[in-house]
Amino acid sequence: MSSKLSAILQEWESLEKDFQQLQETHRLYMQKLDEVSKLQNSFSASISRQRKCLKDMSHSLQTFSKGLTEEEAKRVEGIKGHLRERPAIFLQMESFLPKKNGLYLSLVLGNVNVNLLSKQSKSAYKDEYETFKLYSTTVLLLMGFVCQFLVSYRFVDTLLNFLLVWYYCTLTIRESILISNGSRIKGWWVFHHYISTFLSGIMLTWPDGELYQMFRNQFLAYCLYQSFVQLLQYYYQSGCLYRLKALGERHNMDLTVEGFQSWMWRGLTFLLPFLFFGHFWQLFNGISLFRMARLPECKEWQVR
Repeated sequence: MSSKLSAILQEWESLEKDFQQLQETHRLYMQKLDEVSKLQNSFSASISRQRKCLKDMSHSLQTFSKGLTEEEAKRVEGIKGHLRERPAIFLQMESFLPKKNGLYLSLVLGNVNVNLLSKQSKSAYKDEYETFKLYSTTVLLLMGFVCQFLVSYRFVDTLLNFLLVWYYCTLTIRESILISNGSRIKGWWVFHHYISTFLSGIMLTWPDGELYQMFRNQFLAYCLYQSFVQLLQYYYQSGCLYRLKALGERHNMDLTVEGFQSWMWRGLTFLLPFLFFGHFWQLFNGISLFRMARLPECKEWQVR
């Protein structure tokens, strides 16, 4: 019994030493966090000062751009070249600094800092975004198949439409966070997802009725086709992006919707017919809804 108690006491002493070390590590960690916060504020202020000084210098160079000797003109042009390069460098630096969220993120998340402080964290979040798109599109494809061929209940259709709203809404949030962390997503790509969220919400609120049933099979078939094309597009773009990064020609935070090279035409010629057919299908959906809106029995605002 005494040997067991002695072992317990020795284990407790070991735990006490570990706890003391843990407290010291925590104290050091909080101290480093405070130092990092002060350094971030100082760094951000320095960038702001640099921007102001460069702006003033740019105005000064424009004022004294006439009547210069050849050597002076050459030096001025060199300075102007550096002035044109600095904004992009500052943006790259600021991608690792806390900053205020844009309007959309402020409305959704508040003033929470969404900037990731390391390249590894940024890259991991970008990869998670790509994986989220792949898995969500697969689920939407399966749900569309179930609604089209297995069941015809309005409740199951509502689940599919809710998933579409959630998917596109989540995409807009994730893409806004990626933009805050330096990703060069095109504005039209994000705007397209805003519109998709709104249109999915219209489908979600469309009550069951004669007109809904008239459009249901056409819409479900389009959802199936769109999910299938998105999967093809994802694998094509991810393959292109992987090759570009391996060649060192793309930024580490670029997405599978960025970048184009001549050799990409080999795969794109296979994908283009699917994309064009999808756009024509969207036009056909719009014409169908326009015709439905002109029917005397049309009472739902969702059709219009």
